[in-house]
This record gives sequence, C-alpha cells and structure tokens, in this order.
Amino acid sequence: MNLTLVGVGLIGGSVALDLREKKFAKQITGVETNPTHAEQALKLKLVDKIEPLERAVKDSDLVIISTPVNTICKLLPEILNFIGDRTTVTDMGSTKEMIALSILNHKRAKQFVPSHPMAGTENSGPQSAIRHLFNGKTAVICDKEKSGQKHLQNIESLYGALEMRCIYMDSKQHDMHVAFVSHLSHISSFILANTVLDIERSASTIFDLASGGFESTVRLAKSSPEMWMPIFEQNQNNILLALDAYIRHLEHFRSTIQEKKFSETKQILSQANEIRRVLDTMNVKGKK
Repeated sequence: MNLTLVGVGLIGGSVALDLREKKFAKQITGVETNPTHAEQALKLKLVDKIEPLERAVKDSDLVIISTPVNTICKLLPEILNFIGDRTTVTDMGSTKEMIALSILNHKRAKQFVPSHPMAGTENSGPQSAIRHLFNGKTAVICDKEKSGQKHLQNIESLYGALEMRCIYMDSKQHDMHVAFVSHLSHISSFILANTVLDIERSASTIFDLASGGFESTVRLAKSSPEMWMPIFEQNQNNILLALDAYIRHLEHFRSTIQEKKFSETKQILSQANEIRRVLDTMNVKGKK
C-alpha cells in the first residue's frame, strides 16, 4: 500500500522503520513542516519522499498522523477533505475526545479510526526513531463503532504488523484512563525535576548524588514541552482529577511522616508494592 506519515518524529519514524521491515508499505511519503526534520527523515530513509499535505494524502491508502494533538485537530478535517473514498486515516495522539469532536459531522468521518499506541520515549525528532518500539505494547482503538468496517480492519492490520495488542475504548474513557496511567507520570517527572533544580543549586551535587533511581524517575522530564503542553490542555479536566487524587496521597504520606506514624507510612509503602503484581501481569501479556 501507499502510506503517508504526517509528522516524521519519534513515533512516525519508528512506525516507518518497522513497517519497512515488514514490507507493509510499498511507498512511504512524509509530510513534515520542520525542514531539519524533513531532511533527517530522508537521510535516514524513513520516508521515500517529502510532499505537501494535499498531494501526499490524495492518493494514499493509509494516512497516519503523528503530530502534537493540537495540530492533529487542525489537520484532520483538512486531510479528510483531500482524500478519496478508499483512504483510511488514523492518528496516534495521546488524547482522543477533542480529536474525535474535530470531525464529528464530517462526511468522511467513517474513514477515520482514532488510535493511540501506548509506546514512546522521552526523545523526539526523526533521529530518535527506533526499531521495534511498539513490539508487545498495547494500542488503543477508540469509538470503533463510528468507523467503517474496512477502515477499522486496516488499522487493526497496521497494529498487527507493529506487533501490538489492540484494545477498544470510547474517547472519553480513554482520556480519563491515560490521565492517571500516562499523563500523571509525566507531570510527576516534570515537577520532580523542577523541585530538585530549585533546591539543589549545584549541578555537580545532582550529578554526584543522583542514582539510577533518580535518573529513571526523572527521565520523562526530558520530554518535549511542545508535545506535552497541548496534551495537558486538551485533557484538562481529567488531569485535574488525577492531580487532586495524587495530591491527596502526597498529603496523607506527609502527615504520617510529620506525626511520626511510621507504621502507617510502612503500610502505604506495602500497598504500593501491589503495583508489582500488575506490572508483572502486564509484562507476561506483552510477551504472548
């Protein structure tokens, strides 16, 4: 098939690497407004050519949009205006409800399948693309009843080629769950980084004392603000719920330390250990 990638950064570039390996696409066309990224994508052979949006999607069999979510909302109606009857369109954004609403009454809405591959790193740009980023991970397909059957099957085939497990949710449900499971972890990392930078004025002290635990916890703070700020904006209500819950847990933990209720502190830590069982189960599922 002819594949068009709108946005050739970490996600789009990693998709290109795996789909080339699987011979899923005959030709991969890129749409990239950043000239440096466009040049890198061609040099790394992530795409065969770079073209303007309308020309790129017009004769494409499959269009994958992997730009920041605010850009997806702007581009998606345009893309549906440009394509023909056979083209399938999906996005890989981390929010879904506002994206779905952006084409609610569009005549080609059934050709769009909202999706979210739960995979990524803290890096960005074409040079960050890596092979097998998606293997064994979960892809969320949203509002499947609103998509045409053929187009839904095309996206299921896409994620099958990427060796991902598909699950299904509606857009609202998706945005609520990712606020807690994904977005909150990024917020925690950003705020932890700012807390350390505010208190530890000496970079050498951070360097000397930071262990693997600190580095892994704060890793997500290196993520692109240009990508994450629109996510926080679009998922504002769910993120506020997640933050309120998180702050309640922090305040409870603080009170046990302040009041020297250390047996209660230990109980909190023991309860948190339950996450090991959940993650071990997830890893087993991912290997199947």
